[in-house]
Amino acid sequence: MEGTYLKKFVLFLMIALSLAACSNSEGASTDAQETKDVKLVLDWTPNTNHTGLYVAKAKGYFEEQGLDVEIMLPGEAGADQLVASGQADFGISAQETLTEARIQDIPVVSIGAIIQHNTSGFASPKDKDITSPADYEGKTYGGWGAPVEKAVLDSLMKKEDADVEKVDIVNMGNSDFFTAVERDIDFAWIYYGWTGVEAELRGQELNMQYLTDYSEKLDYYTPVITTNETMVEEDSEIVQSFMAAATKGYQFAIDHPQEAADHLIEAVPDLDPELVRASQEWLSPKYKDDAERWGQQELSVWSNYAEWMLENGLLEEELDAEAAFTNEFLPQ
Repeated sequence: MEGTYLKKFVLFLMIALSLAACSNSEGASTDAQETKDVKLVLDWTPNTNHTGLYVAKAKGYFEEQGLDVEIMLPGEAGADQLVASGQADFGISAQETLTEARIQDIPVVSIGAIIQHNTSGFASPKDKDITSPADYEGKTYGGWGAPVEKAVLDSLMKKEDADVEKVDIVNMGNSDFFTAVERDIDFAWIYYGWTGVEAELRGQELNMQYLTDYSEKLDYYTPVITTNETMVEEDSEIVQSFMAAATKGYQFAIDHPQEAADHLIEAVPDLDPELVRASQEWLSPKYKDDAERWGQQELSVWSNYAEWMLENGLLEEELDAEAAFTNEFLPQ
């Protein structure tokens, strides 16, 4: 009798273990099915503007939200077009390009400001002696061929009764700033958080005219995180989850700049580690800056810049600023 009971007990135990294994397997399968593949396209090569996203991926913040995020480079199509067409779910853009896109009925929406204030401006080596927009006359500006460049130069120079027509504007393509200014360029438009910090590391002194020093309307959001209108309307939960993870990533980068920099370096080993760490130290306090929370966007900023673009002939019609951005997906 004892042998019979023992056999029954062993059989019962085996069945129980088998059922538990099946249950765990089914649970794992369910979890895998719930994970959503998401594509994020950058605006340019990876840099410290993107650190919070790489942190969110490395530390599992996206995974916690049920997202498997692939970070892509834009290629020739550009981030706005890839996001608008649904080839990417999220993207990195800037207020100036998104404003132009929406005027052309490209359905891209900004869902978070990565940096609160515009950190860009016109830079030149100190020995060029360009200390104000008036000094641009007779000099060569190296740009990328966008109409907004001449409009911004004109806007700044007019404040000092200078003439933008006296600036030689050339397209320097993908030339490195430091190579270009040694060769045939006097000044260029840079983001100080990357190129300016690199100049510091090189021991090269720059003269810098920040756009925000000359016009409040030029203090626009650059860069921003975007998605398309279909995602906002039909997949709002995914957008909410993505921004929850991104917010956590950028907050980590604000609080722990050096560790955040290490995550970017590990993900993109081709980057110069010294530059990444120095840039991150400079940029981290500027992500949130004086806003009540990271990612916050204000209607006045969108309206002011669109008004400036319209005044300078860069837009064919007024922008519906309220439709161009939303704060609804930022964590409270």
